[in-house]
Formats: sequence, structure tokens, C-alpha cells
Amino acid sequence: MYQVCLDHSSTCFSVGKIVCLGRNYAAHIKELGNAVPDKPVIFMKPATALIHDGDQIVIPGYSDDCHFEVELAVLIGRETKQVSEAEAMKSVAGYGVAIDLTLRDVQSELKAKGLPWEIAKAFDTSCPVSNFIAPERIEDPHNLQLKLWVNGELKQDGNTGMMMRRIPQIIHEFSQSFTLRPGDILLTGTPEGVGPLQKGDRVRAELAGLVALNVSVA
Repeated sequence: MYQVCLDHSSTCFSVGKIVCLGRNYAAHIKELGNAVPDKPVIFMKPATALIHDGDQIVIPGYSDDCHFEVELAVLIGRETKQVSEAEAMKSVAGYGVAIDLTLRDVQSELKAKGLPWEIAKAFDTSCPVSNFIAPERIEDPHNLQLKLWVNGELKQDGNTGMMMRRIPQIIHEFSQSFTLRPGDILLTGTPEGVGPLQKGDRVRAELAGLVALNVSVA
């Protein structure tokens, strides 16, 4: 069973699925040479993609180019289906930091062929995630600093205020297609600065100095 917990609390949730939003920061879209989407770019990771603080990333043998992408993670606390933006924030049980790992070479090859790219995004260990901070401890989830270091070198430093789609809109749009259940995790996109990982790398991600995540590459 895959679980996540609230920081400084005994409250934990069993994770069902991880629903992710791509292309939500303009600078990241530009650095990859992608077009700004008219509609949300949505993909999923299974619960088996999760790892936690202190765990190891295992890069699949079919890729030579695994990239890190630091993201704000939103934990769902109640069943949510076709919710309005006005009501969406009532579904949030917590905020954390996650790393969306992407096999860039595999993804690029599959995209060029017009094929789905789950094997580039949803492999085992592709979603390191921290503990979650209860919403009442967050003054403004749209003004949180996201940072990621590799071997002590700062690689990503962005703010959730730069998201093009904000959290209520993300929850609203996701819930039109998928019933969100307690323990589901939403990833909200990454700021600029993504890059490759190598065996032996040590990775640290932080959310506004409130919660941190440390993993390494096997």
C-alpha cells in the first residue's frame, strides 16, 4: 500500500493515483520549445511511481536521459467530481513538494510518433514526494517558492505564482474527467531549469522552507 502523510501529524492517506498537469509555467514551455496549450495537458502516474524522503530513484535501462522537474503537489482530501472552481479548494487536504521524473529521450521519441508516453513518465520511482503541509499552515498556495538542488547546486528556483493555471482551475478541470478521491495527488507543473540526472546524484527539493525531500539516484 502506498501512503502519504501530513507533516507533524498521524494523519495518512492511501494513494490511488497521481494526476499531473504539463506546461503550466511559461518559462518551462519556452525552454523545451513547446507551444502554449489552449487546453490542459493532463497525464497520470500510478501509485507505484511514488517514493519518499530517503529513497532511491531507479532509472529504467531503456533510457539515457532522465530529467528532474520540481512541482507543487496537492493532496486531495475528499471525493471530488465535476467540482466548480469556487468550491474546488475545499477538496485540498495538503500541499507538498514532488519531483516529476521524465525520461526525455523516450518521451521525445514517442511524441514524434504520435504515441502515448506513459513509460517515460509513469515508471516505478518516477514520483518522489514529500510529506504534506495542512492547508491552514499555508497563507497563500499561489506564492510558494519551489527549489531543487542536484549535488548541492541550485537548479530550479520558481514560485507558484507563475503558474498559468491556478489550483482551483486545475482541480475543476481534472474533476471533469476523473473522480478525485481522498489520497489522490495532483502535480501542478514545473518552473524552468529542468535537467538530467546521473547515477549517484543527490537531489533535494523544498517547498517554501516548510517541507523538504531528499532522494538519490541508484
